[in-house]
Amino acid sequence: MDLYPLIKPVVMRFDPECGHRMAIAALRCGLVPKPPQSRDTVLETRVFGIDFANPVGLAAGFDKDAEVVDAMLGQGFGCVEVGSVTPKPQPGNDKPRLFRLVEDRAVINRMGFNNKGVAAMAERLAKRKGKGGVVGVNLGKNKDTVRAVDDYVIGAKALAPYADYLAVNVSSPNTPGLRALQSRAPLVEILAGVRAALAEVAAAGGRRPPLLLKIAPDLTAADLADIAAVALGEDLEVAPGETGVDGLIVTNTTWSREGLKSPHKSQQGGMSGVPLFKSSTEVLRKLYALTEGRLPLVGVGGIASGRDAYIKIRAGASLVQLYTAMVYDGPGVGARVAAELAQCLRTDGFVHVAEAVGVDAKGTP
Repeated sequence: MDLYPLIKPVVMRFDPECGHRMAIAALRCGLVPKPPQSRDTVLETRVFGIDFANPVGLAAGFDKDAEVVDAMLGQGFGCVEVGSVTPKPQPGNDKPRLFRLVEDRAVINRMGFNNKGVAAMAERLAKRKGKGGVVGVNLGKNKDTVRAVDDYVIGAKALAPYADYLAVNVSSPNTPGLRALQSRAPLVEILAGVRAALAEVAAAGGRRPPLLLKIAPDLTAADLADIAAVALGEDLEVAPGETGVDGLIVTNTTWSREGLKSPHKSQQGGMSGVPLFKSSTEVLRKLYALTEGRLPLVGVGGIASGRDAYIKIRAGASLVQLYTAMVYDGPGVGARVAAELAQCLRTDGFVHVAEAVGVDAKGTP
């Protein structure tokens, strides 16, 4: 039974950040019932060498310190991405820094990478050894770090043993100067550094998890072309047939406030939720075309239903992620979206979700 509709009026009375901590505490204590989960084989997929029971993942930002990984996998998500995590612990920006835009089914946050650091996360993830489920780790940089690549290298080396994949986050709007790292030259420096670090880990007998890059929606056509080129391996020393990264996460939150109704719309920070769906999906379409379908894309931004997830997949996403929908529909939304997605796929005659990836871009019915 989904209890969230019953407790939602109470939760929504609390400050959003307080509500978030309450949710984490309830999940840690096993107080959140597990929803019915779809085991439909149409949802099974293999992306960047990893098997996913379903393509609906939890986006970074909810479980910043890997406190409730197994609880969220138990909520029906096919993957949980933890973080963003920085080498040193940091408190983030001043409160209040999280705002519900109820009228828009959106959220604005300016959290500022508040987290307990890579050592604490490594300790938590080490305790999961032998457990199932796909866990990605989203890497950030500390606010006071001058040479960004150093922080991403530290995070990659520390967490590679425990991550099914790593995501380099250069697209949060809440760390000064971070989005400038999406420009071609700094992006090449960061990715080259992380790739070299992971090669060292592999050479020493460790595991080299797939490397992803998370980008912003507020980019020009030239920015997207540069990101696509770097992601495919231009300016990076890659072997023939290889790419610079193993996938792209499209997109992070937006600066845009177009069409918002909530009185909180003037708050500073990144906006996520339903109003982001259209623009983030358009960026996804463009990157699928720019990368010629050679890179797996993870579609993020405004997903609140299986139909939304299906649209992202048809636009070029091999996987999708959500977070803000949980604020309004509870943690069981992942299982519901997966079940609805399965129905969409079967209605259109697809046997496996991978068959639907990019069909709209290819002109397939």
